[in-house]
Amino acid sequence: MARYFTEEHEWIEVDGDTATVGITDHAQEQLGDIVFVEVPEAGKELTKGGEAAVVESVKAASDVYAPIAGTVIEGNAALEGDPELVNTSPEADGWFFKMTIADKGELDGLMDAEGYKSFCDSL
Repeated sequence: MARYFTEEHEWIEVDGDTATVGITDHAQEQLGDIVFVEVPEAGKELTKGGEAAVVESVKAASDVYAPIAGTVIEGNAALEGDPELVNTSPEADGWFFKMTIADKGELDGLMDAEGYKSFCDSL
């Protein structure tokens, strides 16, 4: 499976025609303790760069954006009762939603792990 990253600190892991999306370890470190997560409902149409989810921490509330266009298949229901999963496992169990991929060409503008690390180092 290929994993990509955005400048807004989302990650997207592609598996065939579907993808899983969450926020990066860097993002959760910046936010601090996560206290609430609102994930999108199955069936919601997402546009690339559009608002997809909300994450709130003791420091701030932040939108999570769709790295690519597609349709939500599933929101991570575990985050409703256990939002701190985003802190403890941001790039695994703390995923936000799964989606179909409308246009694989939209993945071309995203960073790989090495590119994302360099991006974060430059901040």
